[in-house]
Amino acid sequence: MKAWVVDPAQRSLPLHVRIQRAVRQLILDGALDASRPLPASRTLAGSLGVSRDTVEAAYGQLHAEGFIERRVGSGSFVADGARRLGGRGTTRRTAPGTQTLRLSRRGAAMYRNGGVRDFIAPRPFVPGVPETRNFPLSTWERLQRQVLKEWGSAALLHSPPQGMAALREAIADYVNLERGAHASPERVLVVTSSQQALSLCASVLLDPGERIFIEDPAYHGARKAFDAAGLDSIPVPVDGDGMQVARLHQATQPARAAFLTPSHQFPSGATLALARRLEIIEWARQQQAWIIEDDYDSEFHYAGRPMACVQGLDPHQRTIYIGTFTKSLFPGLRIGFMILPTELVAPMTIARTLLDGHSAPIPQLTLARFMQGGHFGAHVRAMRALYCERRDVLATLVRRHLKDFVQPRVPDGGMQMPCVFIRDIPEQRAIDAARRAGIDLLGLSALHASSATATAGFLMGFAAHSPAELEVAVKKLAQVLRQITR
Repeated sequence: MKAWVVDPAQRSLPLHVRIQRAVRQLILDGALDASRPLPASRTLAGSLGVSRDTVEAAYGQLHAEGFIERRVGSGSFVADGARRLGGRGTTRRTAPGTQTLRLSRRGAAMYRNGGVRDFIAPRPFVPGVPETRNFPLSTWERLQRQVLKEWGSAALLHSPPQGMAALREAIADYVNLERGAHASPERVLVVTSSQQALSLCASVLLDPGERIFIEDPAYHGARKAFDAAGLDSIPVPVDGDGMQVARLHQATQPARAAFLTPSHQFPSGATLALARRLEIIEWARQQQAWIIEDDYDSEFHYAGRPMACVQGLDPHQRTIYIGTFTKSLFPGLRIGFMILPTELVAPMTIARTLLDGHSAPIPQLTLARFMQGGHFGAHVRAMRALYCERRDVLATLVRRHLKDFVQPRVPDGGMQMPCVFIRDIPEQRAIDAARRAGIDLLGLSALHASSATATAGFLMGFAAHSPAELEVAVKKLAQVLRQITR
């Protein structure tokens, strides 16, 4: 016990707490039998080199917790009731890792699929991470002070589960103007992220075992959300015009929904052609199915204006539109949104209360002012120009330094560039070697439903890094690829 009391890892705790926990652990481990007498407080204090009051405080807490009994004139003893907690002749604590972990089928599927990995530090070439060093923090801080001054302590209370009215109004105005959507504040549901929105769609719209059409290749977070919900994800090939929607009509078995990223297909970068947008809207009407439209980074389109979203073209209200501010502003904001068909607003809102209840009011109100004051539009325009420049820089660097290994596919929009291997290089080996060198790449093969149709290569995010940083990282990646191909 003395070794435990002086353990450096425990030094932040008061002495009496360390002694109390040490004695309690001896009881739980069965080293001290029920009814066994404990050392007198004076004796233990002398042994440990502490004051008697310190030991008395430890014994007092153990007595209050029911681990020991204190008998006047006789001393302190391990309580009989402690036999149920641990002791000789009883079941001991199982060492970590010695029992087989038993999870539900859904829990096992989530664990097996590995979840969705967030890149905490913006190392090169993390996909989907925006530049945050240029964010107008002073403006955000000023607007947040205005919120606190106006709202006072009311801003510290719960938000309505559907989201603050001011933010829902700002979002509806924005998507109607910029994305050609048909939205009203009443149809907006504020969520923490697009990933939460996908999980809501998977659990509210479909039952386990039901089919959903999904792009192939596809955003890995969507596929994992659908797999975790027990859905049967049916891959639909993607070409230069996006998802091959005709295959939905040709399918021998119907599906309840289709997931797509029409503005900027992930990861290919293709834009869904207008004819196919109209075709999938008609498919959804005929089948009474749902279209789940993930418009994750449509703000960053570098060749003219992006095409209007599918939701804005759908007169039948069969489209669920998902957007996020993680890409357009900063990841730490944790605010996304859904534009819902009228009949889905109440079910989705109630389902959302079972996940996290509501989003924090202060960031919502600050974001509403940021949008209404024109700061959001100004920031997006500035970042669009910045990211376009960085995309061009990266394309030039890849062609110059990685020409023996990959071919870049320069996208018209977005925050990452697909690069396809032009020689036989083990994709995972390249990704692992790059990670050890401080570079984060997302492999293309894992985004395909089948390895037979997979294209080997990786995504290179360029938004979060300056041209100088991109050059240093590309040269380092070239060294990595040369080493593994020798």
